[in-house]
Amino acid sequence: MQWDGEGLLIGVRRHGETSVIAEVMVAGKGRTLGLIRGGRSTKLAATLQAGNTVQVSWRARLEQHLGTFAVELIDARAADLIASRTRLYACQLLCDHLRLLPERDPHDRLLALAVEALDDKSTHDLAVELARFELALLDELGFGLDLSACAVTGTTEDLTHVSPKTGRAVSREPAQPYCDRLLVLPQFLIADVPAAPGDLLHAFRLTGHFLHLHVWDPRQIEPPAIRDALVEALR
Repeated sequence: MQWDGEGLLIGVRRHGETSVIAEVMVAGKGRTLGLIRGGRSTKLAATLQAGNTVQVSWRARLEQHLGTFAVELIDARAADLIASRTRLYACQLLCDHLRLLPERDPHDRLLALAVEALDDKSTHDLAVELARFELALLDELGFGLDLSACAVTGTTEDLTHVSPKTGRAVSREPAQPYCDRLLVLPQFLIADVPAAPGDLLHAFRLTGHFLHLHVWDPRQIEPPAIRDALVEALR
């Protein structure tokens, strides 16, 4: 079997003395692993960096096999990411998030959002894209929040908070007596409006709460160590 595709390189680990196993998020194919013979050579060092966009050719005798990759560099994004600590940390966090996805399960929306975030030069824009990515990640994993209407009144207007238990939105008036128990809903997550600096912190608290509730804690895995430091830097 063989197929070709374009994707985002999200990880590389050593295999034997000269080879590596590369992990690529491929459009239409999802998170895919493949062996690259000679991948530890200096010739491929610049290509096999997380954050780069690559053209891959995957080949295996059977579909369920690991398979081998032939790779060609399309966008050497990693060189720019290394020059910015914040963008480098963001790349690491995005790659950690993408590894939560089932192997070979297409998630092209998340791939597009990750690439868009990595290409943002502005720290503010990067923070906005990361928050939106985490919200979309919850949705793609089957734990999407219901932010379309108020859980109490059914109205679609003036949604300001989210229930930490149900993940449903609550409008301003019914939320008032319970603000200390609810999570703030930043408007840029549900509408095409600018995000104020304070909104970013609320957005990461919101997504972080539900990632803990539905993903990290049930799977008994630690949250990405870089996330807290990155959120603080992005503020």
